[in-house]
Amino acid sequence: MRRLPAEWEPQSGIILTWPHASTDWADQLESVERLYSKVAATISCHEPVLIVCQKAEQVTGVRERAIREGAVGARLRLAVATSDDTWTRDHGPIGVLRAPARPILIGFRFNGWGGKFRSDQDDQISARLSAAGAFGACGLEPSRLVLEGGAIETDGRGTLLAVTRTLVDPARNPGWSRRAIEQELCARLGLTHFLWLEHGALSGDDTDGHIDTLARFCAPDTLCYVRCEDPSDADYAELHAMEQELRALRDPHGRPYRLVPLPCPAPLFDPNGRRLPAGYANFLIIDGAVLLPVYGDPADSQARAILGRLFPDRQILPLDCRPLIRQGGSLHCISMQVPAGIDLESPAWPTAG
Repeated sequence: MRRLPAEWEPQSGIILTWPHASTDWADQLESVERLYSKVAATISCHEPVLIVCQKAEQVTGVRERAIREGAVGARLRLAVATSDDTWTRDHGPIGVLRAPARPILIGFRFNGWGGKFRSDQDDQISARLSAAGAFGACGLEPSRLVLEGGAIETDGRGTLLAVTRTLVDPARNPGWSRRAIEQELCARLGLTHFLWLEHGALSGDDTDGHIDTLARFCAPDTLCYVRCEDPSDADYAELHAMEQELRALRDPHGRPYRLVPLPCPAPLFDPNGRRLPAGYANFLIIDGAVLLPVYGDPADSQARAILGRLFPDRQILPLDCRPLIRQGGSLHCISMQVPAGIDLESPAWPTAG
């Protein structure tokens, strides 16, 4: 039997793919590296962090930056693998628990959100890290399905929550029906209860509606979600329609979910006037804490208070993610958790990329 664990279950660590000058971060690399250093340091106070660097020459500098920000050196793992970009949630491996066997990692395909951006190197990162020993003795099982980690949410009990178009998509999975995708997700991840949404989107989002920007499981019976209360807002119609869909969802026992709305920050725009998909649903749950993206907005404190009530046994740790959102993503997008039972290692640099 396989089971995709919920994010709040025990973890072996978090994977981050470090930004570099060959990515779209080039014009703001210093500010983004500073934020990544804070993210790595914050996580390392709770659990290990595997940092994937573009080149072996970066390893020492990246480690030193993280330590200057307060990282626990003993919990830092460094590896090398060539990357196109740094959205680890979408190109990273997905950990699955198995009984009675050890956990395993699944390597789904990644094609740049349906061919929007280059992705050949990102598509190979998990396999390269596995071959180099970054995951210890844990195996990496490949799948032909294109699946981005940000597209799926689970309660840890076999339920999938997703926006249909992020998986059932001819640009991602040509020839795959929804039924075929469900069968693959059942076989690889042990998912058996499928909750498909047809609505939900944030302006400026390149992912076509990743669920981790819209609605998240906070407990098996509880979903938090983005609510827009301004009918004049460009996102109002889609988010309102999504809210109605969420109200109609039922758990495997036929019970409605407890729904907790999250506020929207005031719209943020890039220098060209493009609206950015800023929101609070893109939080990251780690052992003992929740990392919350904030944007210098009055709603930041409201979101922090809501998550504090949803996760009373964890610290709520805000991080200013305005540098990240300029490229269309936030905290959850840049990270991937690894479930307990899988060792994260620092492999020999020359063999990792």
